Amino acid sequence: MGLFRKALMMMKGSGNVFVPILARQTGFLCQTSAMLVSMFDDNDPSSWLRVEREIKSCEVQGDALLTEFHEMLSETFLVRINRLDLQAVAMAMDDCLDVIKDTSKAILIYAPEHLDAQLKEIAQIALDQSSALREMIPFLSDVKKNIAAINLCCDRVTELEHAADDAYEEYIGYIFHNMDDVRELVKCKNLAEMLENETDAFKRISDNIRKLLLNHLSE
Repeated sequence: MGLFRKALMMMKGSGNVFVPILARQTGFLCQTSAMLVSMFDDNDPSSWLRVEREIKSCEVQGDALLTEFHEMLSETFLVRINRLDLQAVAMAMDDCLDVIKDTSKAILIYAPEHLDAQLKEIAQIALDQSSALREMIPFLSDVKKNIAAINLCCDRVTELEHAADDAYEEYIGYIFHNMDDVRELVKCKNLAEMLENETDAFKRISDNIRKLLLNHLSE
């Protein structure tokens, strides 16, 4: 990092400097979530491989972005938002990106005979969560001014996570009642669990933002 940038980081007096990086992280989450949804539109393993590689590339870039975030956090002296809260949000986003990457890889490994529409439905819910988070991040530039908007976005992420739980439970019941091939049943069950874990990962991001909000307002 250049001397000018270091000096700039030292002089910044708020958490605003971190908002662009968090926004880029949510950009990766939206991009990879959309690519994961697209995998459920195609039963072609070659297409799965192409998309999985694209998601992996985003995940690698996300890791580099998290490193940049930590460098900025260590070099910025005056940060109004709690450093640990900022770090928790950034790391939760990186963890979610890992879950998306792992799910895309699982599709390749399991190579199911077909991908049910119910699985795509859960993946779409996760994509909707990513959109809600992308809408939320700019509000962190002025937390106190945007309390209502931040809480509204957090509520949306939570509502979607509950919808994913319902969709997951219904799908598990469906495959156990209608799928005779045990191997295919296990593949579908595992994929459903990974997709449900993805929606949980998005909620953890939202929960960490709620914690950041509460801690910031109590200071």
